[in-house]
Amino acid sequence: MKILFDTNTPAPLAHALRPHKVTLSVDVGWDRLENGSLLSAAEAAGFDVLISCDQNIPYQQNFTDRKIAVIILSTNRWPLIRPVAAQIGQMLEFLQRGQVRRVDVRAL
Repeated sequence: MKILFDTNTPAPLAHALRPHKVTLSVDVGWDRLENGSLLSAAEAAGFDVLISCDQNIPYQQNFTDRKIAVIILSTNRWPLIRPVAAQIGQMLEFLQRGQVRRVDVRAL
């Protein structure tokens, strides 16, 4: 599975998502793209999932015809995410195309 991390997603989370291929948006020059352009670029590049901490994505975008799934983490603070990183990784197996999944890391 190809996963794209938005600029606000803690990079250390990638270690918990192995064996999936994780790419940081900054590494492909997409760190300044707005949400709609980022989603379109990610889909065109064959990414399956975008992981972000941007709480506004579902309100700014229509996911009806999107191919990419999105996980929105409730925080970008790595000390809070680290204990539940494996659980976030397990969620990947159940995502469907175009699905937006909000994850309250404090509730996991």
